[in-house]
Amino acid sequence: MYDEASRAGPGTPEHARLDQARRRLAAEMGFYIHFAAFILVVTALFALNWATGEGWWVQWVFAGWGIGVAAHALAVFGRTPAAIRHWEQRKVRQYMRGS
Repeated sequence: MYDEASRAGPGTPEHARLDQARRRLAAEMGFYIHFAAFILVVTALFALNWATGEGWWVQWVFAGWGIGVAAHALAVFGRTPAAIRHWEQRKVRQYMRGS
């Protein structure tokens, strides 16, 4: 992969694909870290809730954070709606112009 980077100078299609692949990998890694933290923390909270035995509250943490994890998964692995994709492209062009 690093050999590709040395051959792919800025402005080449290979460089653009390499940048896109790196961004994709970073997004997927971010999701997996988020998901692992979710599993570990919810498991620990479940054990704490079970050990105290004072009524169940862990389901609210699971549901609230679970919605966030699901949204993160959709953002990383799902299809981006066309309106958001077009907005991102406009913003990239704007930043490239320096505005």
